[in-house]
Amino acid sequence: KCVCSRNYVSQYLSREGADCLSAAKSQGKLYNKKKCDSAERHFVNKCGAERNLDDVPDYYQMGPGTLKIPNSLFKNNRDKICKRLADAGVTENSVIFLKGGVQEQQYDTDRDIEFQQESYFMYLFGVMEADFYGALDVDSKSSILFMPRLPDSYAVWMGELKTPEYFKKRYSVDHVFYIDEMKDQLEKLNPSQLLLMNGVNSDSKASFDTPTFEGIENFKVNTDILYDHLAECRVIKSDEEIEVMRYVNRISGEAHKEVMKMMKPGHMEYEGEATFKHYSYMKGGMRFVGYTCICASGENNAVLHYGHAGEPNDKLVKDGDLLLFDMGSEYAGYTADVTLSYPANGKFTEKQKFVYQTCLDANLKVQSELKPGVSWTDMHRLAEEVIIKKFMEKGLLHNGTLEDMKKAHLGAIFMPHGLGHLIGLDVHDVGGYLPGKPDRVLEPGIKYLRTARILQKGMVLTVEPGVYFNDALLEAAGRDQNVAKYINWDAIKDYRGMGGVRIEDGVVITESGCELLSNNVPRTVKDIEDFMAQYRP
Repeated sequence: KCVCSRNYVSQYLSREGADCLSAAKSQGKLYNKKKCDSAERHFVNKCGAERNLDDVPDYYQMGPGTLKIPNSLFKNNRDKICKRLADAGVTENSVIFLKGGVQEQQYDTDRDIEFQQESYFMYLFGVMEADFYGALDVDSKSSILFMPRLPDSYAVWMGELKTPEYFKKRYSVDHVFYIDEMKDQLEKLNPSQLLLMNGVNSDSKASFDTPTFEGIENFKVNTDILYDHLAECRVIKSDEEIEVMRYVNRISGEAHKEVMKMMKPGHMEYEGEATFKHYSYMKGGMRFVGYTCICASGENNAVLHYGHAGEPNDKLVKDGDLLLFDMGSEYAGYTADVTLSYPANGKFTEKQKFVYQTCLDANLKVQSELKPGVSWTDMHRLAEEVIIKKFMEKGLLHNGTLEDMKKAHLGAIFMPHGLGHLIGLDVHDVGGYLPGKPDRVLEPGIKYLRTARILQKGMVLTVEPGVYFNDALLEAAGRDQNVAKYINWDAIKDYRGMGGVRIEDGVVITESGCELLSNNVPRTVKDIEDFMAQYRP
């Protein structure tokens, strides 16, 4: 028989390295050199024997011209959590234990849902594949991955059966074992405790799926420490992470400009989504976007999270419509979140120009104030103040002072969401409301702010003021005399139906200010009109 015969391969497939092939060759009656050169290559490929690991990358890169992310990014993240736990006085010989994302199928079918790694696991290990576990010795900082032992058929349906040696090189970890060896390997570490994730996401209110495995009852576990400390690590981005954030913002900006070039009256909203995704993948190697694309036009602009299954970017864009396109590309789990608003026909009307300039003034005023030590809630209030002042000057608000209108929460009528949010491995990144940090302010508008923290160097956030004319909110305001008396209803009616404007940028907090990450898109009225004029007859 050839060494590639089914019964022979299945006998040796679970064994690793050159020993596999040596064992086959030693049984000459099973090894027919004359017939089996190709079979030997097939066997080596399937088994992993004698594989040259020199060509296994120790970095992530989707393809030529895309960003190369060194494994040191994830190694530094591991060192960061170990240091933080040590500084917090965690018990000696503690071991962090994490479960990676699981490959799932759609409902009751055998259709795989396109896999994306769980964010905390991605943060520490950078693993792209599903169904891994990871461990990290806090004292020694030694890292271990536990990989699934896949069946022989995987090589037929899914591709090469990679070995522990492959993944050790690929992800620059200290050890790799199979999951069925996990309990024994953890016992060899003899940890004083396993530190497990257990907490609630402040945005989704969803609880983290605390990992477990057969035999975990033999270990002392601690679910009280890790979640908050690891979330806090993710709040302050390293230089390597910031470089990834620059990349996703740059590609997202270029993709937005491609949409601006083609989007005209007569197109469907979803064509903008298609163009954005195509450019991001084709030019940036970005298979995913960070969230559902919002491609709104006209009155749809006032729907904050338009684009979902019930409103799937399916309106015909009309002449005179303002567009509000909120889309961000994702690379190695890190995402951008960029919103542009502009006229479909390339030319602002006077009313559109006023609303746009009001929003831009709020955006730029906030950016000018950003630096370490600044309160994010103060920045939200600042954006509202800019909008209220502009509306008062235009006569849209009247019969009161600025302070009167702030107390009546007029800002929340026209900007009913938070100013912005932390961003990184999740579009609404973790760490917004952790123990010992400022609590959520339970007032209209600002209660939707996804963090109330004091800014620190290395934070990456979005600055996204909006100005909207949402019928539901305006009708509710009209029923509340404490609010309605300040609104000039005759003037406001001319703006209803416009939808609204949002201008969203990514920024990183620096030592003395902020760096604008989404710096390659036109923002002023003139820049937008000049850019769009190049692509219109």
